[in-house]
Amino acid sequence: QVQVVESGGGLVQAGETLKLSCLASGRTFSVESMGWFRQAPGKEREWLATIGWSSGRTYYADSVKGRFTISKDNAKDTVYLQMNNLKPEDTAVYYCKAQVSPAQYWGQGTQVTVSS
Repeated sequence: QVQVVESGGGLVQAGETLKLSCLASGRTFSVESMGWFRQAPGKEREWLATIGWSSGRTYYADSVKGRFTISKDNAKDTVYLQMNNLKPEDTAVYYCKAQVSPAQYWGQGTQVTVSS
């Protein structure tokens, strides 16, 4: 099994930046990729970005491309989500997911609130 724990959320103003962290533990050698998602109140969970655990290849949703950057530090078993120029519509709970096919391991999420 793999456990993931998100951190770094908080309250920021529009235009500011925030960097989220996702620490993986357990059988991290089996992780294929890590992804970030978010869920706003009353909305479905939305995929934001994915990074290959070994390859480092990155993929982004159009909604965040150019503003958000996913990165990783394998030595620390940590994935990051750098969020720039935040907007009120970015307000959501942000989740990290570890893909270990066929299983998926989710964290509890971290709240990001962007005030206008």
